[in-house]
Amino acid sequence: MEILKHECGVAMVRLLKPLEYYKEKYGTYAYGINKLYLLMEKQHNRGQEGAGIGVVKMHSVPGNEYVFRERALGKDAIQEIFETVRAKIANADLSHHDSEWIDRYAPFIGEIYMGHLRYSTTGKSGLSYCHPFLRRNNWRSRNLLMCGNFNMTNVDSVFEGVVACGQHPRIYSDTVVLLEQLGDALDKENHRIYRQYRDSMGGQKLSVTIEDNLDMRRVLSATAPQWDGGFVICGATGSGDMFALRDRHGIRPAFYYHDDEVVVVASERPVIQTVFNVARREVKELTPGSALIIGKSGQMTVTDVLGEAENQRCSFERIYFSRGSDADIYRERKQLGRNVVPAIMRSIGGDLEHSVFSFIPNTAEVAFIGMVDQLDSELNKRKEAEILAAQAEGKLSPERLSEIMNRNLRIEKVALKDIKLRTFIAEGESRNDLAAHVYDVTYGIVQNDVDNLVVIDDSIVRGTTLKQSILKMLDRLHPRKIVVVSSSPQVRYPDYYGIDMSRMGEFIAFRAAVELLKERGMENVLIDTYHACKAQEKVLDIELKNCVKAIYAPFTQEEISRKIADMLTADGSVKAEVDIIYQSLDGQHDAIPDCPGDWYFSGDYPTPGGIRLVNRAYINFYEGNTEKR
Repeated sequence: MEILKHECGVAMVRLLKPLEYYKEKYGTYAYGINKLYLLMEKQHNRGQEGAGIGVVKMHSVPGNEYVFRERALGKDAIQEIFETVRAKIANADLSHHDSEWIDRYAPFIGEIYMGHLRYSTTGKSGLSYCHPFLRRNNWRSRNLLMCGNFNMTNVDSVFEGVVACGQHPRIYSDTVVLLEQLGDALDKENHRIYRQYRDSMGGQKLSVTIEDNLDMRRVLSATAPQWDGGFVICGATGSGDMFALRDRHGIRPAFYYHDDEVVVVASERPVIQTVFNVARREVKELTPGSALIIGKSGQMTVTDVLGEAENQRCSFERIYFSRGSDADIYRERKQLGRNVVPAIMRSIGGDLEHSVFSFIPNTAEVAFIGMVDQLDSELNKRKEAEILAAQAEGKLSPERLSEIMNRNLRIEKVALKDIKLRTFIAEGESRNDLAAHVYDVTYGIVQNDVDNLVVIDDSIVRGTTLKQSILKMLDRLHPRKIVVVSSSPQVRYPDYYGIDMSRMGEFIAFRAAVELLKERGMENVLIDTYHACKAQEKVLDIELKNCVKAIYAPFTQEEISRKIADMLTADGSVKAEVDIIYQSLDGQHDAIPDCPGDWYFSGDYPTPGGIRLVNRAYINFYEGNTEKR
């Protein structure tokens, strides 16, 4: 029901054969750029703000461009970028040139392709913040294209380190800081090789020798250990080296595929499977803390850079963001739906006969399938018990058996989104009134004031959409009770590793806990937590702790859920009884055992930077500073 926005997605393609090979086998020199387009479109869900691509042409001659870049803003950025690129390729009229000319001069036809889909979680927008970023230099081996799926929690200290080295970054952002830091390390690597060979050669031969001997692992090892956050950082030099580095906890996802024609990197496994028509087993996950590196020669290695730390793969990736066509993710989302059934049965008093089940929005459909599977199992157990009881009593007539067997779950499509309706021209209460009609309901499927209406969602974060439109819309069907189910647990803490989970005070679970503290005369917890967070600002990383957990400690999950329901219906506009059910942490871990990262639910941040920022977020909340997260 609520749209959560992801930091970004990445895609990279490295061609390992001469361009003429792809023309002969696939009928086009544009094989690489076409594959990049597909990789980006298949990950379009990750980019709401903008997109960008970069291409490195390894056989360009001096005086001609060899690092191409195109960026655009808005939801149609991918189409805009590739229409521009295709026009430039068309203007070059490749059909009138041989492969040698295309190798040297054709625009956007190269060996390395980089794509990026962006959504900012920092509030900074505009074309200057769109990836990939480019550090220019007259030496090919010192040019650097960079993009990433990341948020750095210690960008201040990294920035100070860059400035202390004598650099003067033009923009204050984590991307620019990383670009300059990596660029400085790349310069030093170039100079290391230059010193090694300068006495035995010079000129063009020395430049080529530097290109041939760059050690990108040294470059990454000189910079990445200083970074705190969740990240997949991708880069390419103008001379043909390429890399993708993943954080040591595996917070952000990265997958790759390689054969004798290509090396491919993307944020999601099924995207690579689909675009290159390969089996799931052929697409590998990039090990946390490791870098996939392809040298100028095309030699690929996966090498440890940071060391693999405790597994903190992001569970919200699995619940919400990643494509449900991945076999594991599909299975996990179904299990999330199964795991909320016991709480649903308690809420409806076990009354399946007078309960209608549905889902909103479409992204919750797989969890809904799992929920229905489990409810079917519950219903079948009841049927079996009734049949056995009737048989034991000698009352199992054909009519009785038929009546029992014909009982089915009442599964309906209760809401259809009216995509024509827009609310941007309205303000205040009129906007809220229009928002209540974004969905059309299906009338006639609920028995007035008798039936329960159970609707599953994949997340309930802020509660705004529930309050302004969904509950009012469902109430128009006149159910006795509305049960809204979240297949994920209560989001209680901000995310600082790439997901837009907003400010502390905007979380409905946090606001509910604060209200409960006030209702029960426990305001001292709010004050004590503030002072504890202030004290944490001066401690060492090893001594850090998340003091905000104290806000939730006095209450059970069910108490907070009941308070959320009260807050969402406090204005009296919903006549039906409302119950809010969240997935339990145990249920989430059971469904997604291989991706245990759950800091937005549990408050257990995997890095010191996350703990520092959550304490700072509470300070900002307590002090009324709504401009800061």
